[in-house]
Amino acid sequence: MSIDNTELDEIMDKLENLEDEELAVVMLKEFNQATTKLGELLMNLNKDLSHGQWKAACDEAKKEVDRIVEEIKSL
Repeated sequence: MSIDNTELDEIMDKLENLEDEELAVVMLKEFNQATTKLGELLMNLNKDLSHGQWKAACDEAKKEVDRIVEEIKSL
């Protein structure tokens, strides 16, 4: 996963200081779900996937994490 501690701190600071607390909760939930999914794929917890399926799923999950990170940063 390509989110380092500095970027994670930036994301958390952004969400903690967001005036719209409801939006912050929704974004944090989306971020947690996306990073959990990516982490599970990277740890290869689903042994039923072929390498190609696994790679495609990882790429898609990474895109989702990146999308959410960019959305949070733009708030």
